[in-house]
Amino acid sequence: MYRIWDFIAGYSILLILGAIGALFWANMDIASYHQFIETPLLVNQWVGELQTGATGEVTRVLSVGFLINDILMALFFAIAAKEVWEAVALKSGSLRGKKALTPLIATAGGMTGPVVVFLGLAYFVWPSTFNDVAHGWAIPTATDIAFSYLVGRLVFGAGHPAVRFLLLLAIADDAGGLIILAIFYPSGELAPVWLLLSLAVALAVFFLFNWLPVRLDRGSPLRPASTWVRRHLSVWPYAIAGGLSWYGFQRAGIHPALGLLPIVPTIPHADRAFGVFAEAEQHLRDLLNEMEHALQVPVEIVLFFFGLANAGVALSSVSEPTALVMLGLLLGKPLGILSFGWVAARILRLGLPAGMRTADLVVVGCVAAIGFTVALFVASVAFESGPVQDAAKMGALFSFAAAAVAVAAGKLFRVEKKHEK
Repeated sequence: MYRIWDFIAGYSILLILGAIGALFWANMDIASYHQFIETPLLVNQWVGELQTGATGEVTRVLSVGFLINDILMALFFAIAAKEVWEAVALKSGSLRGKKALTPLIATAGGMTGPVVVFLGLAYFVWPSTFNDVAHGWAIPTATDIAFSYLVGRLVFGAGHPAVRFLLLLAIADDAGGLIILAIFYPSGELAPVWLLLSLAVALAVFFLFNWLPVRLDRGSPLRPASTWVRRHLSVWPYAIAGGLSWYGFQRAGIHPALGLLPIVPTIPHADRAFGVFAEAEQHLRDLLNEMEHALQVPVEIVLFFFGLANAGVALSSVSEPTALVMLGLLLGKPLGILSFGWVAARILRLGLPAGMRTADLVVVGCVAAIGFTVALFVASVAFESGPVQDAAKMGALFSFAAAAVAVAAGKLFRVEKKHEK
């Protein structure tokens, strides 16, 4: 496996610092914290949250929170989408072929189990709160790829096949999470016709700046058309298309943080994949990989502000939604991954990677129970600001307990660490 420690660690450290800062700030002065997040930066007709004035006029307000969660986080989801697209579409993609079936089936369990636990406990144990919390069913389906990878290395060692299995599962989980966000958590009143704008600009930028230059270069080893486009236009056609696609998502009522997703597959890419966030990809000269690595530091900074803007909840916010999210992750993930993974490996006879045991599925499930980043994001869109949202966010933050559970499970099931050769 290619080394990706530095890349993932960079995301994780700043995100943690932002979350810690938010917790301190919110518990010292919750009013000033919310005042900062809700600070209006621009009142306009184009970008921001819809608000109706006292006289009935409708405007959009671009606040600090909207800037971070709806605009800047689009860069994070674009990078996640790039990794998912590579894994699925490229000839050497990690989610292609029979080798990916067991992780994919286990992923389905890792998303189904938390939903069953979350809704089951809400209905049978805390029925009085069911209607208030049911809309948050998707919060515990998330797996934080960065933190799960770090903990997976700690528990299994970097060379253990379970780490690659975990990464495949996390990629598929990200893909499922993006679909859930788009379908079940609209950001406003749905107007699907606006998605035609996103589709149109994606097709236009692909055909004009990717397919057509390659077509014109057929038979020419010097590739003059592609070289001219790359040298003189660079990223600008895709940046402009991304902005228009983002606007289309906003107007369509689908969370605009997903607005760059249609553009990612249109960007020229070498048909090689080294794995999730692989360090070796920095040596690839295709435009998509160069764009990803150019965005590394900006996205790290974005994640700092994401943690700062979303983890600011009072410790007194702990209540039933906190327990539901935590138990959905800590119980639902391991149970779902173990049961579905076992069916895939044993009943369907798809098998597990060489050197990986059925017992390792339990430990992988515990590691995957760290929901943090995406769980925080889903909590912020599943509920309106208030006690239920704050309590659910506490559950996402407390999912870090899965790290300790995973270490204990590793000891209990006698995981043998394997280091890179």
